[in-house]
Amino acid sequence: MSKGLAQIMKQAQMMQQKMGKLQEQAAERTAEVTTGGGAVTVVVNGKNQVLSLVIKKEAVDPEDVEMLQDLVITAVNEALKKVHQEMSEEMSKITGGLSIPGLF
Repeated sequence: MSKGLAQIMKQAQMMQQKMGKLQEQAAERTAEVTTGGGAVTVVVNGKNQVLSLVIKKEAVDPEDVEMLQDLVITAVNEALKKVHQEMSEEMSKITGGLSIPGLF
């Protein structure tokens, strides 16, 4: 095996180890988003799990359930987007900007 190919294989193995470590850390990475002027706050992790959902009682209006539903959906989607973006940025650092399908 040529020195160049051996070096490439070594770099690929190191990249794979770093990507594995980042995926393990995904559960620890969190994003928090608040909507409705503080009415709804959600925290998600890098594994797309909702860790916390806080709804202030002032946001609960039996006459306007749809607005509360929209606030929750918006908060969850924005938090997932935020944590996904952070994970993608970290992955980009590891891969040198190379986009690998299926990774964050």
